[in-house]
Amino acid sequence: MNSAVAALIGLALAIVLIIKKVSPVYALILGALTGGLASGAGLQGTVSTMIDGVKDITPAIIRIIAAGVLTGMLVKTGAAQRISLSIIRGLGPKNVYLALALSALILTSTGVFIDVAVITIAPIAIITGNRLGLSRAKLLLAMIGGGKCGNIISPNPNTIIAAENYGASLSEVMAAGLLPAVIGLIVTVFVIIPLMPEGEKLVTGTDSSENEEGLPGLAASLAGPLAAIALLALRPICGFAVDPLVALPAGGMVGILCTGAWRKTGECLQYGLSKMSGIAVLLVGTGTVAGIIKASAIKDVLISLLSGWESGAVLMAPLSGTLMCAASASTTAGATIASASFAQTIIAAGVSAVWAAAMTNAGSTVLDHLPHGSFFHATGGSVGMEMKDRLKLIPYESLVGLTLTICSVAACFLFGR
Repeated sequence: MNSAVAALIGLALAIVLIIKKVSPVYALILGALTGGLASGAGLQGTVSTMIDGVKDITPAIIRIIAAGVLTGMLVKTGAAQRISLSIIRGLGPKNVYLALALSALILTSTGVFIDVAVITIAPIAIITGNRLGLSRAKLLLAMIGGGKCGNIISPNPNTIIAAENYGASLSEVMAAGLLPAVIGLIVTVFVIIPLMPEGEKLVTGTDSSENEEGLPGLAASLAGPLAAIALLALRPICGFAVDPLVALPAGGMVGILCTGAWRKTGECLQYGLSKMSGIAVLLVGTGTVAGIIKASAIKDVLISLLSGWESGAVLMAPLSGTLMCAASASTTAGATIASASFAQTIIAAGVSAVWAAAMTNAGSTVLDHLPHGSFFHATGGSVGMEMKDRLKLIPYESLVGLTLTICSVAACFLFGR
């Protein structure tokens, strides 16, 4: 059987199993095994290819685990909640959608997972929505849209692994996503949200208030993320490279000290590790699939399909991210499989490593919210949204991701070639 067809069969099997609620890790491993055997590689050859795929992403997995220190600090010290509260209060009730989107953008851009960012902000969004009688769907889309924008400029797993697989500087990949993120935020708040139907509105006048007891100050809350970003920025600014393996946990420790939460150090580390270990295990599964796809002829098929385009190699980066995130319903898994499978081909075609990573990362936000992924359910549950209403949000979420992708491709043509 043609190796491209065999790889697609394996990927399709993994998708079906994930939809049927089989553990995504085992579903991906079984899909990879099926794809390899169907291609005629034999059992030993298939297993070897799967292991090689995991080996390729092992350095990124180590960096992702280290990033858990920063994530744990932001969530467990209350820094994430303080940042979001300050933004929402500062912009006021007239700009509540902008405030929620900006809060999610800043939290994800500083290293908080997008689903954790939404869950952190959701109680504040519900309180505000109750006071003003706002649409539940619009409140959630503001947070998701802002989170997607922040995710392409963040030291989160998707950005780390895209940068790693393309051999690009993490700080430069984050910077390449800055303009698309800003445009995406503006389009989300001022174009996409107004186009949405109102849907269910929250009850005006519900008696509730934010609990700020024990939260750190804003400056202390921002100290850790700013320290991590400053360390990462040393490479493009002065040529002194600080690896994310060092910069991200260092930022987390700075945050713990500045918030005065040193007694919670163990709790922060444990929480961060619990969040990152789930991602790390998922990446093992995605690595096996990436190995099979990389060894198949799928790259050749895509090149053939895009050969009529003068800049077909450029389009391969975001397109592969979009297709793989649709298959896995995960930004991280999408960016992993796409970058591990197509990086060599895209770089060999002359696309800048930084912009290839940025476009793959942006493309991985287009369909990462599909129902066979955990993000769909976690975000809907955070605002008490029923399944039928959560499904109606998918086209608008996709518009946000598509905006980011189009802007990233446009930025590559303008600045990266």
